[in-house]
Amino acid sequence: MKNLWAPWRIDYILGKREPYCIFCPEGGGLSDEERLILYRGKRIMVVMNKYPYNNGHLLIAPWRHVSDITELSRDELLDINLCIQHSVSILRKVMKPTGFNIGLNLGESAGAGIKEHIHFHVVPRWDGDTNFMAALADIRCIPEHLRSTYEKLRPYFQKEVSL
Repeated sequence: MKNLWAPWRIDYILGKREPYCIFCPEGGGLSDEERLILYRGKRIMVVMNKYPYNNGHLLIAPWRHVSDITELSRDELLDINLCIQHSVSILRKVMKPTGFNIGLNLGESAGAGIKEHIHFHVVPRWDGDTNFMAALADIRCIPEHLRSTYEKLRPYFQKEVSL
């Protein structure tokens, strides 16, 4: 039997959360690299999901601390949607996925893990990326370390996204 090691998942499993909102500008005084932030725009940010469903799982959120889509301004909505479009282009170029899941979980009953600060998910998908592990053991196999994916994506977000 082979072992799959994913030690970074234990904090998520045990319910430990950061002592600050991961989507707010200050971010507990941590650097963008420590927070896995790929892009800082005037109104929005792109950050890698620390507990991804798949490699390259991105979160796009406004800087303003709002919990509902109806609270977003037109400019925030436009920036978020343009950034989703840019993110898909970058992920296609760098990671070559064959599909995407893009969406928003609004409210705790809808599955929002951080219900206090709205955020959109961009999840690259590949044929066969869901296997028996997720169905039988509630485990996802992420084949690349978060830091490696971050280092691959960051240059593209620094030069190709400007909102």
